[in-house]
Amino acid sequence: MILITGGTGALARLTIQRLAGRDVVVGSRTPQAVVGGLPTRDLDFDDPATLPPALAGVDTLVLVSAGYAEDDVVLARHGAVIAAAAHAGVRHVVYTSLYGAGDGLGIAVAHRWTERALADAPFDVTVLRNGLYPEVPAGLAAGAAPSPSADVLTAPWGSGRISLASREDLAEALATVAAQVDEALTAGGPTPHAGRTYELAHPEPVSGATVAAALSSPDAPVRYVPTPLADARAALVASGAPAYQAAHGLSILSNAVAGALVQSHTDLPELLAGPPRDVLPEVVAALDHPALSVAG
Repeated sequence: MILITGGTGALARLTIQRLAGRDVVVGSRTPQAVVGGLPTRDLDFDDPATLPPALAGVDTLVLVSAGYAEDDVVLARHGAVIAAAAHAGVRHVVYTSLYGAGDGLGIAVAHRWTERALADAPFDVTVLRNGLYPEVPAGLAAGAAPSPSADVLTAPWGSGRISLASREDLAEALATVAAQVDEALTAGGPTPHAGRTYELAHPEPVSGATVAAALSSPDAPVRYVPTPLADARAALVASGAPAYQAAHGLSILSNAVAGALVQSHTDLPELLAGPPRDVLPEVVAALDHPALSVAG
């Protein structure tokens, strides 16, 4: 049996769709809100009493990172789930982490701590280090931009490039790994992916210049003009986002400006049925409908 956490989140929902027809249950603090018709279990990271019954009979746990909180809260959540999974006899955990290019980000702290805690646990582990979603830099750019202009893209990305990954691709990779692991456990054979850490990002990073080119047409070229980080900080504070979200957002932008968000190696094609999806259209779409959320 596979249990996937964070059942109402976007990544979990896409993964659930790809696991239809398998022995899957969905864990959520609001199980009544889970869509897709799969069985659900009450699983609240902040209520340890829900963890033992939620994990009963589970062979493969898909642990979707429980972000949207201060680091100490995330560490407590992940630590509680790992301890409960060990006690329940879970045999394999697949964890959605952050790609190696993000080691300098504020959101990396909880991810790397969780990877170490999983490595010390008594079950097999697969770590999927996910790249940033396209809407993250797009939302940060749109939120920090001055008055929009049809022929100018303004964004606080400096001259750096950013490795991204489509959420659809990440869900496909996650479902592929979880299904293959659970099939092997059911058959009683050795589990694939055990002990593996996969770096998942599109092979081609984006930049202000490439996004501007994607926005351009032959009759209406768009040029990219970088904006200061100070403007981005002011916009993040003014947005009303929680303080930790504002700090994480600025951390992403600072790393982008420094050119530190390029993932040099990616395993994404290995886990997909076809080539990785182009992330540029998703960046462009997100610029029209921005969101300043930067979950881990």
